[in-house]
Amino acid sequence: MSVLILNQATSASGEADEQDVLVQRNAIRDSLTQAGYEVRCFECTLNLERLNTVLTDLRPEFVFNLVESLGGTDQLIGLVTQLLDSIPIRYTGAGTDSICLTLDKLAAKKRMIAAGVPTPDAVNSQSEYSQGTIFRSTVNWQLAKWIIKPRREHASVGLNDDSIVEASSVEDLQEKLRFKERAFGKPMMAERFIDGREFNVSMLAGTTLPIAEIEFVDFPISKPRIVGYDAKWKADSFEYCHTQRRFEFPHADLQLLRQLAGVAKQCWNAFQLRGYARVDIRVDQAGQIFVLEVNVNPCLSPDAGFAAAAGHAGYSYDDMVAAICEHAKLEMNGCQ
Repeated sequence: MSVLILNQATSASGEADEQDVLVQRNAIRDSLTQAGYEVRCFECTLNLERLNTVLTDLRPEFVFNLVESLGGTDQLIGLVTQLLDSIPIRYTGAGTDSICLTLDKLAAKKRMIAAGVPTPDAVNSQSEYSQGTIFRSTVNWQLAKWIIKPRREHASVGLNDDSIVEASSVEDLQEKLRFKERAFGKPMMAERFIDGREFNVSMLAGTTLPIAEIEFVDFPISKPRIVGYDAKWKADSFEYCHTQRRFEFPHADLQLLRQLAGVAKQCWNAFQLRGYARVDIRVDQAGQIFVLEVNVNPCLSPDAGFAAAAGHAGYSYDDMVAAICEHAKLEMNGCQ
């Protein structure tokens, strides 16, 4: 069986988050080759006509989709799956609708609220109060903290200690957002910062894998406990070395873990997910659950969180890749 692995074109001088897709591609290529597939790879650009020609010439039986950005932004990744849908050709991971639903963090948050999924309040930089805010409760501006993040970028791009801010009013917060937008050059949003425990709930074919907690080890009291860009990508940073993943929990956490799995399943259904996904969740000091993000097609590098969760569920890396492929074949044939 022939398979074409698609990933975005990357520069040799690109940042660590950009280069990581090559690690994923190479690991998956080796796994599929070992499994007996005829594997080809192609780096996607905004030249979709070229991609269409490659697909027509090679006629792969399915595509392993690793495209995480296009033309330098996450906003356009749905173009690739739209092309695959139009041919049509089977592909791994989330479909176009799910990708588009989760691309904009603020729009995704509105969908979560409509589906009854708990998520923090949020604000964007629009001046119109009703258009620019998602408040479900009264805000105590003296106590609340906010985390400012790009609306349509992922991989913790743009997140650092300075992302945590305080504000005296919605207008003050929106002014801080506009300042960040001018500095970053992209739309931003502010989300109520949940100071508590952080969990990653990975899902494969709709089934929850062992849940991971991200522990902030030896963080100074004054340092925000967030999984920012450095924590994910800069191996020589304090944040990278002191954010540790764990899968073992005391008996007292079992009920919480069941609740986290239930909320992740709500997200799976609300966003019509398929293949594999990861839901990032915070739990505050009172034990209240808040979904931060729904990540379709999360990183599949051998040392990444999804592979670690699969490993704790008994999957080897090759088993995990095979399961993703088999699920794609079933889904695209209309089977469950």
